[in-house]
Amino acid sequence: QVQLVESGGGSVQPGGSLRLSCAASGRTSEIAGMAWYRQAPGKQRELVAAITRDGAINYADSVKGRFTISRDDGKTTVYLQMNNLKPEDTAVYYCNAARSAGLIWGQGTQVTVSS
Repeated sequence: QVQLVESGGGSVQPGGSLRLSCAASGRTSEIAGMAWYRQAPGKQRELVAAITRDGAINYADSVKGRFTISRDDGKTTVYLQMNNLKPEDTAVYYCNAARSAGLIWGQGTQVTVSS
């Protein structure tokens, strides 16, 4: 099994920054890629950024140039650096790990951007 633990959410003013972390444990060798999703109230969960085992990265258009996904050398912790945050970035952010056996989700961390 794989477990994911997220941290780093909080409240910031527009233009501020936050860094989210997602630590994977357990059978991490099974993970093919990891990603960050978010879900705002009344909206569907959407992909924010993803990174494959080989290091390929993609971003949602809405966060390109503001958010950066990265990981540690052990490939067990993924980060999401969020800069120039906007009120529309307010959501619960979820970490996700993809395996051949299926997806694993973290518990989510709240990000609130408000003045």
